[in-house]
Amino acid sequence: MAVRRRVECFVDGFNLYHAVDNLKRPHLKWLDLRKLTSFFMDPHVHELKSIFYFSAIATWLPQQSARHRQYVEALKSCGTTPVMGQFKAKDKRCNSCGARWVAHEEKETDVNIALWLINRAYKNEYDEAFIVSRDSDLTPAVKMVLEEFPNKQIKIISPPKAGHSKEMGKLVGDKKLASIKDIHLERSLFPAQVVDPDTKLIIAHRPSQYNPPT
Repeated sequence: MAVRRRVECFVDGFNLYHAVDNLKRPHLKWLDLRKLTSFFMDPHVHELKSIFYFSAIATWLPQQSARHRQYVEALKSCGTTPVMGQFKAKDKRCNSCGARWVAHEEKETDVNIALWLINRAYKNEYDEAFIVSRDSDLTPAVKMVLEEFPNKQIKIISPPKAGHSKEMGKLVGDKKLASIKDIHLERSLFPAQVVDPDTKLIIAHRPSQYNPPT
């Protein structure tokens, strides 16, 4: 049997979340990334080694952060590794009316993806990287991996109805571009109760906001 190519998947959590949110079908957010990744693999060619999920918790929003923490726990059950950044509070001011408020800007996600993508390549942990994102800020990291490791490949998987970054598309070529469809999401959902595969204990409950439509 031929040796299969080792695959690691790097998921831009916010890029994916906002694309799914735009579909106005909240139940699709309860998404098993391992099942989703499998739709873009050939089991005769690929072997999935690791999935990395890059995101951050909006701690100032109690309900949203509680749902997000449940989701992170569910992801851990399927062998996904969360790499969490943070939000930074920033004072804002309206130039017209003088109103002031505090906004929150997500930090570290694109930098973390770039660092992990390059670091894992240098450690020779994958033969092919899947990147779930359309963020063009990742272009320099993709370029570096392809130049430094000509035997490695990168596939760019765009979130649903989000399109691809033209810059990254030019680097990897059309044959290494893929898109998440609604049917992929529908077939990749966690159950209502997510069980730890080792202890058989329930470690995450699907938030009621993510219940499928009746």
